[in-house]
Amino acid sequence: MADQKTPADLSDIPQQKQDWPGTTSKLDPPADHGETSWTPRRRLEGTRALVTGADSGIGRAVAVAFAKEGASVVIAHLPEEAADAAETIAAIEAAGGTVHAVPGDLRTHAANVELATKAVEFLGGLDVLVCNAAYQMTYDGLENFPPEQIERTFATNVFSPFWLTQALVDELSGNGSVIVTTSVQAYSPSENLLDYAATKAALNNLVVNLASDLGDKGIRVNAVAPGPIWTPLIPATMPDAKVEGFGSDTPLGRAGHPIEVASAYVYLASDEASYVSGTVLGVTGGKPVF
Repeated sequence: MADQKTPADLSDIPQQKQDWPGTTSKLDPPADHGETSWTPRRRLEGTRALVTGADSGIGRAVAVAFAKEGASVVIAHLPEEAADAAETIAAIEAAGGTVHAVPGDLRTHAANVELATKAVEFLGGLDVLVCNAAYQMTYDGLENFPPEQIERTFATNVFSPFWLTQALVDELSGNGSVIVTTSVQAYSPSENLLDYAATKAALNNLVVNLASDLGDKGIRVNAVAPGPIWTPLIPATMPDAKVEGFGSDTPLGRAGHPIEVASAYVYLASDEASYVSGTVLGVTGGKPVF
């Protein structure tokens, strides 16, 4: 449409490096989170959603798209990502949406229970849980992976979705939806992401098991497996030489914008997916997810 921005071309991403955890404003080229490009159809009117890792990247795009579709949103983010979270909040409020933010580190059971409690208090209940927060850091060679990183990666990527879902089962019962962010790395792992890829494979298994376990409670559980998506996590956790040309090895020849993944979450959260549970939806630019 004439009033919408054309997303930046992601077919030739240059070398660049950011300090962890990275920030959206420094991405070159910029990433599209749907602030002006997403066309809402009000598919989530009245829905109450919690999105973790929503300060930037896929989480921000999901939160923005959900809000534009009529959902009230709670976003969770690391305290050190407050600046990016403020931008997410501003984008949602500019679209007329309702949003609350909860900073915290989700590596402990207590932090996840606290987040679940606050989300329900803010929204008066919960209909959709999006477990998107993730940690990754690349190393060359098994011997170079620090033990504390393995613990952090599994605690953030696997333990948190388990604990959050566990804490929110009663709230989601009846017609709730859980959506977990996995990755193409679960199917085609990179050696320099050994621990991260393993967590994403674990999440695929967890999603199938949760769908079976929670189906009789009326809770649908699904996953989205993104391919190479242009987010601050990439220049903040990968060598700059690997950032150059990021995503060019896909059949579509480019990385994806966060909003291009968010559409899958909108579908899975909506009534359009009322008979979809236990599935992993790949958004990978053509890379296989099987």
